[in-house]
Amino acid sequence: MNRSGIVKGVVYNPILHESFGALVFIENGKILKIERDGNIKEPLILPGFIDSHVHIESSMLTPAQFGRTAAAHGTVAAVADPHEIANVAGVEGINFMLSSAIESPIKLFFGAPSCVPASPFDECFQPFSPGIIKELIDRSDIFFLGEMMNFPGVIGGNAEVMEKINIAKSAGKPIDGHAPSLDKNDLKKYISAGISTDHESFSLEEALDKLSFGMKVIIREGSAAKNFDALHSLIPRFHDNLMFCTDDCHPDDLIVGHINKLVKKAINAGYNIFDILQVSSVNPVMHYNLNVGLLQPGDPADFIVVDGLSSLNIISTYINGDDVLKEPRPTTNVKIPTYTFPNSFDSNLLVKKLDTKRVKVIDVVKDELITNWHVENSNTDLLEANPKEDLLKIAVVSRYKKNEASVGLIRGFGINKGAIAASIAHDSHHIIAIGCDDNSITQSINYIVKCGGGICYFDGDSIYGLPLPAFGLMTNESAEVAGKAYHELTQRVIADGCKLQAPFMTMSFMSLSVIPHLKITPTSLFDVDKFSFTNICL
Repeated sequence: MNRSGIVKGVVYNPILHESFGALVFIENGKILKIERDGNIKEPLILPGFIDSHVHIESSMLTPAQFGRTAAAHGTVAAVADPHEIANVAGVEGINFMLSSAIESPIKLFFGAPSCVPASPFDECFQPFSPGIIKELIDRSDIFFLGEMMNFPGVIGGNAEVMEKINIAKSAGKPIDGHAPSLDKNDLKKYISAGISTDHESFSLEEALDKLSFGMKVIIREGSAAKNFDALHSLIPRFHDNLMFCTDDCHPDDLIVGHINKLVKKAINAGYNIFDILQVSSVNPVMHYNLNVGLLQPGDPADFIVVDGLSSLNIISTYINGDDVLKEPRPTTNVKIPTYTFPNSFDSNLLVKKLDTKRVKVIDVVKDELITNWHVENSNTDLLEANPKEDLLKIAVVSRYKKNEASVGLIRGFGINKGAIAASIAHDSHHIIAIGCDDNSITQSINYIVKCGGGICYFDGDSIYGLPLPAFGLMTNESAEVAGKAYHELTQRVIADGCKLQAPFMTMSFMSLSVIPHLKITPTSLFDVDKFSFTNICL
């Protein structure tokens, strides 16, 4: 790799807030000096973009493959919370991510997942006790405490939750938050515990409350949750306390763009470029104390070269002085540990006799992770789907315990035949399926079991799928290969009536018991507002 050289262009200095033609001298991977030259008018040199909160596993790619694609979009670093793989494989899973990250061209900074499982009501491979958290936080390759999803535990002063928070505080490492829809009093308690960021703001009012109490707000634009339109007006006034993230980004979306999409949206909205760069580049470096350059002499030579602000086409991405788009890192394919699911599925688990004929139904909210719910009157004593009324059956089958499953009803997907299924179901990653009839649901679940994890669509006749052999979460295929397969699956589902642009991503959050309002686990329906299980019948 050539870590020395000279790059010419118009430098946008995010610290001085000025732009000027210059020669950037690189020596041994660092910026030696920046020599101004008023005759240089193009291209543009910007600080690289940083994804300030991402679960790489949601891209269905290994960290190495994720990094290769993100670099092409001008991303130089990502702050990664590996709580997906931590749930299914414990510390071994985190170590796998760190090993794969060595082959990533971008810089990946991992945290210690704080909530494994996501709540006391969920299952996982290995619960993360305060002792495990301390072992992780004390490591030099762990940079923060991952999002504290157990907000009731924080607000109520749960001893174990507070011990984890205090471990991170004692180590001087930041604590990420997860505080959707909290009222002001609870929000104050949550923030006062030492939690400093949040990426779960669905409205401008909610984000303003968090900012007013001293929290940093991360504007999210992922595959399922898209909050940029609701929050971008914060940039002019609060740019010092904002960051950008994707949170969960599927491979077909990652191929199209990454943080550059948010930057381009902000530019096209007319915001000051230096305010935008503060959000996209400077704030993550400062908040998480990242070893990422910001176009200053002595910094690591991490920056991007683009053709212009309005187009924002990436010409080069430099990381530690290497143009990683021209000199891609070789891959040795980090060995993926063998992982298997329970080897059978009993379709009788899909049969549910109703205690009453008044049944709770999960309502999907388009482009959001939250759900609502309503009550339907059933015409039978059994829980049955009614595709004509967009009333589908949802099933969650335990990844960890044989023959443990629950079923419910869901509205908002619009699928009119067959079933979809996946081994991605946040955050415990059970097998989850949504379908029009029990046979279709059974067919789709059996596919997931047979191939050791993945996503699939059974259209009533044929089954189409994408295997995910890395813990049932990821593939070591390229983003192009995985993205194409995922896109084709999604388009098949949409062609058969689905109303959602990201049905698999949306389905994967229907079992997450820490995002309001009604979700489903292998035990039963879960009322997030009451933080307790609830009967499907009224």
